[in-house]
Amino acid sequence: MGRTALIYDPIFLEHDAGPSHPECPERLVAILEAIEAAPQTHSGLVLQTPSMASDQDIVAVHSPQHLASVKSWSQAERAVRINQDSLVSPRTFEAAMLASGGAILAVNEIMAGRLAHAFCVHRPPGHHAEYEQCMGFCYFNHVAIAARYLQRRHGLERIAIIDWDVHHGNGTQHCFESDSSVFFFSVHEHPLYPGTGLGDEQGVGAGHGYTMNVPVPAGYGDRDYERIFVDQLRPAIDSFRPQFILISAGFDAHLRDPLGGMRLSEGGVERMTEIVVQLADEHCEGRLVSLLEGGYDHQATAAAAAIHLDTLLG
Repeated sequence: MGRTALIYDPIFLEHDAGPSHPECPERLVAILEAIEAAPQTHSGLVLQTPSMASDQDIVAVHSPQHLASVKSWSQAERAVRINQDSLVSPRTFEAAMLASGGAILAVNEIMAGRLAHAFCVHRPPGHHAEYEQCMGFCYFNHVAIAARYLQRRHGLERIAIIDWDVHHGNGTQHCFESDSSVFFFSVHEHPLYPGTGLGDEQGVGAGHGYTMNVPVPAGYGDRDYERIFVDQLRPAIDSFRPQFILISAGFDAHLRDPLGGMRLSEGGVERMTEIVVQLADEHCEGRLVSLLEGGYDHQATAAAAAIHLDTLLG
């Protein structure tokens, strides 16, 4: 134990979201360059390349028709616009399936005791994707797929998903809102796309009380986020006692990000990561996987991702 993996495949660079789209390959290039520029961080990593998720893995979260549609759109000779903010290009399906497969590889390696932590540096992101709808640059919901896989293949009874992307993870919430076996926590700017994630959205039916949304106004910074993690997230995790923690790690709450209005710095990302690592150590033998979501200022995202990874390495 104690090793941390970086999960990555060059195919992630080949998904084409369209000209001048903020969700572009350069995001990942900048992150990889920042990691490479820190020899101590880079030398401590286990580098792993994923295989594609199976159809069964995807349909544990999405409808069979949704899976078939994304695959069919990717077989067109040219990019297909499927909604206002999403294109499907010829490599989108493969990239999205590999991203979900990377999350599955990470949880398998950790459950086998070969890793302590993993950071999945992939695109397209996932947390907006709903049961049969692509949204917000997302096609398959990788973090939800990883959670369902942990339940199906490893028999875990309590999984926590922590989403600190500046946008609410509507797809993840919808997947688990009636499920008491997955605790979903999201801190996000409000009002902002997609408009969901109000504080009174706490789950439905048997899942009531297992969703915690903390919508906050633009301008929140490092101390505000730390207070939320200490005063609200920690007691909730202590009560839930997860057996595994997954992070939807968006870095678009950074003060330089063009799509958000928050004031988070690299130091704030470091502190949030420290708190979640502590919670994983206390409740689930350190088992923790983070998955890249948003982050659209390339250098800010790279700096935040690098310090996040360095903190996972310990």
